[in-house]
Amino acid sequence: MKLLGTFFLFFTLFSNSTFAELPAEPSIVITHTKDKTFYEYTLNGKVLEIKVVPKFGPTYYLVPAGGSDDDFKRLTQSNLVVPKWVIFSW
Repeated sequence: MKLLGTFFLFFTLFSNSTFAELPAEPSIVITHTKDKTFYEYTLNGKVLEIKVVPKFGPTYYLVPAGGSDDDFKRLTQSNLVVPKWVIFSW
């Protein structure tokens, strides 16, 4: 019984720090306006890129320029690398 109590104490003390070190999942926030749709890709609270899909015209991407948080550069192609694993094939 003492061993079980020690294990429980050890688990509760160190489990929070273990979970805090795990990377957060990326998130996508989709916002619609009258003439555009924005797809904001974030990871750990930082904006990776914003995909802008206008009602008329080509899609473009806004990527942080590296200076302040308000500076973005406009690109015609995405810089995000998305893993594409084949899980099952026949």
